[in-house]
Amino acid sequence: MKKWWIRKAKSWEEAQEQDDEYYRLSSPEQRLSDIQFCREMYFKLKGININEVRKGLRRFFKVTEQK
Repeated sequence: MKKWWIRKAKSWEEAQEQDDEYYRLSSPEQRLSDIQFCREMYFKLKGININEVRKGLRRFFKVTEQK
């Protein structure tokens, strides 16, 4: 179960700074988890079956070598 935190901001700029700080301090795994959570909520709100959406996704991998 996800924990919800609420932080109040006095302006949109302050809210943006808080968002930036949250994502800057989050691990890459947590950021991906947040994105997946948002996708699932979007599909749920739109009444889209997520299993149907996944059928159409391309599965393509490209292996690259870093220098």
